[in-house]
Amino acid sequence: MLAIRTRSLSKSYGETLALDHLDLSIEPGEVYGYLGPNGAGKTTTNRLLLGLHRPTAGEVELFGVDALRDPVLAHRRLAYVGGEPALWPALTATETFEFLSRLRGASGVDAAYRRLLIERFQLDPDRRIRALSKGNRQKVALIAALSTRAELLLLDEPTTGLDPLMEVAFRDSIMEARDRGQTVFLSSHILSEVEALCDRVGILRRGRLVDQGTLADLRHLSSQTIDVTFGEPDPVLPSLPGVSMRREGATAVRFEVARGNGALDALLQALAAHPVTSLTSREPTLEEIFLHHYDASDGLDSAPRSE
Repeated sequence: MLAIRTRSLSKSYGETLALDHLDLSIEPGEVYGYLGPNGAGKTTTNRLLLGLHRPTAGEVELFGVDALRDPVLAHRRLAYVGGEPALWPALTATETFEFLSRLRGASGVDAAYRRLLIERFQLDPDRRIRALSKGNRQKVALIAALSTRAELLLLDEPTTGLDPLMEVAFRDSIMEARDRGQTVFLSSHILSEVEALCDRVGILRRGRLVDQGTLADLRHLSSQTIDVTFGEPDPVLPSLPGVSMRREGATAVRFEVARGNGALDALLQALAAHPVTSLTSREPTLEEIFLHHYDASDGLDSAPRSE
């Protein structure tokens, strides 16, 4: 039984198509990274998974439960954190935790783990929500969700407002969740976070899922980067099929080499005609894979950051 399954899930707001025939199959215990700039459809997807919005078309199942027809049953097995949590300003963090625990009912929370998380995230639980910074309010939401040990964690930009130390605490918590067999659906702009945590990644572009797979899968489909420093200035290099070139200085050149079709072998033969002082080859980063699906015309309003 899949943790998340969507079939042709679509959502339109008037004439705007926010999500276009999304098909997802996410296994229990998997950490799935969901990438896309603002406006790509990530938050719309989360709202549909939660049953907060009705789809224009398509189906949503969480652990085999139709999340649209029986959202209460589906919600018993999940916890959600958004990038802008709405909390009760007059309550303290402790009162917030206790209130949410009572709302959750029989499934409750792990109180011992909650105490560990409060310490890990360096939160003062006796302060009122209205007195907390945005980052500390985000900690309250994260601690409340993580301490449920829910089978499914839906996390939509969950580290918004956290400083780098707290982002490390978040990563530790997600790795613990994965080790316990929890499923995590993580939408994030922090590509290094996704790269460090996720078993698979999906890339959303204008409401459509344009690529998904493990990082190894995605890298296999991407070009290879080769940085070369020559022992002579401005070497004359031939144009080769499947090879793009960008000069980084008088003696340094970066090559992007398509996989297969003999492009790498042709480049190495061309380099052999010149004095080379250094050559490094590396796999593309997740950021490079992500940006491969976008160009300037897409008007990215929030560039992904890799810390």
